[in-house]
Amino acid sequence: MLLKELIKNIRPVNVAGSTDKEITGVNIDSRRIAEGHLFAAMKGTQTDGHAYIGKAIELGAAAILCEDMPENTVEGVAYVQVKSTEDAVGEVATTFYGDPSRKLKLVGVTGTNGKTTIATLLYNMFRKLGYKCGLLSTVCNYIEDERIEADHTTPDPIELNRLLARMVEAGCQYAFMECSSHAIAQKRIGGLKFAGGIFTNLTRDHLDYHKTFENYRNAKKAFFDGLPKSAFAITNADDKNGMVMVQNTKATVKTYSTRTMADFRAKILECHFGGMYLEIDGREVGVQFIGKFNVSNLLAVYGAAVMLGEKPEDVLVVMSTLKSVSGRLDPVHSPEGYTAIVDYAHTPDALENVLKAIHEVLGGKGQVITVCGAGGNRDKGKRPLMAQEAVRQSDKVIITSDNPRFEEPQAIIDDMLAGLDAKQMKKVVSIVDRREAIRTACMMAKKGDVILVAGKGHENYQEIRGVKHHFDDKEVLRGIFAGQEQPEHGGSLPD
Repeated sequence: MLLKELIKNIRPVNVAGSTDKEITGVNIDSRRIAEGHLFAAMKGTQTDGHAYIGKAIELGAAAILCEDMPENTVEGVAYVQVKSTEDAVGEVATTFYGDPSRKLKLVGVTGTNGKTTIATLLYNMFRKLGYKCGLLSTVCNYIEDERIEADHTTPDPIELNRLLARMVEAGCQYAFMECSSHAIAQKRIGGLKFAGGIFTNLTRDHLDYHKTFENYRNAKKAFFDGLPKSAFAITNADDKNGMVMVQNTKATVKTYSTRTMADFRAKILECHFGGMYLEIDGREVGVQFIGKFNVSNLLAVYGAAVMLGEKPEDVLVVMSTLKSVSGRLDPVHSPEGYTAIVDYAHTPDALENVLKAIHEVLGGKGQVITVCGAGGNRDKGKRPLMAQEAVRQSDKVIITSDNPRFEEPQAIIDDMLAGLDAKQMKKVVSIVDRREAIRTACMMAKKGDVILVAGKGHENYQEIRGVKHHFDDKEVLRGIFAGQEQPEHGGSLPD
């Protein structure tokens, strides 16, 4: 594609050099630059891409997209200066890959909790309805059956458009994606056309990045502000920020609720560990999920499917066959008669929802033992809140390591314990080694009890001092239940 075609949808401040040159690729990572590529110099939170312009040219970059024009330009290289590379790169990537989001129906899901579940269930549902689909999620990206590992909840705009273009090439009619607050704030979804958007809920998270709750909320809201008139916006009427999200959107607004009047409504008729029996918009359906928060997730899925033109009765038939996403209320049953549940809950609200779901099923007939921690180099303010929530709804709590990253694991645990008073501390023990914490919970449990192992869910690693070691909560539990010794790498913290 010629450079002049590539930049037709952006407004350059200045252009130096010829735009009549063929561009063979677009990249924001200078290490991936090849002959004929355009290098987009991004001012990131960790590094400034402008420092790598020289390296990109050495590797063959034919053009540079930048905010600051280099003092010394190289003959034969074109320079396109823009007010904000972050704003421009999405449009450039969309143009380079042939505007793929306009060639399929793209639905975005945003909110603190539930994004992965809703996006994945929509992907699974529409495939069962006979459509070719793509998925972009925290757990994994899919193009039909092809699995593509995910490094971020939402990829960078170039990788995102590349994946969407591959979906179009594979014949996909729909794509469902998580839209994280980071991705929205960093314009990673810039230039994409959405057929619809879904809001799940909003609670404290990612304040290490956004600094204030208002900034976090506004990042989510920006997604709905940007939806076109042709799109739909489905919002959770049970969340106090639900209507805030859609107050300025041009899209058609629909609501869902388990508590109040809404366009899509549901209530629980029966609940047990095998699933629930629900009434959705006057129709009864059995589902293989538990917990009121999952009723909300299923309502969002139902509403989106209906807004995409599917018949309600067909949607409910398929919904009854859907299963939980890996690492979300994922049960592992012990030979001794207690159940361990692995869940990704890593915010106070998510932990509250999961524990409520467990109590709804237990009905006071067994103890709840919670194993949880908090991630390192992330929002420290939620650490004591996590501990408080775990203690409030559990009979026993083991505070342990999650992904300590570059922080000292004990320091993170101390931050969590700081939120508890002397009475609450009587329920709590702390064990730095996650494997030993899980093993201890299993030793405490009796027949009929439930162990919640929270925080990591689908993740199969533990990040310690910058190194990812293999660690899978479900694997550890199965090994304990089988009486096998677990390998030492991963859960054990190095000296």
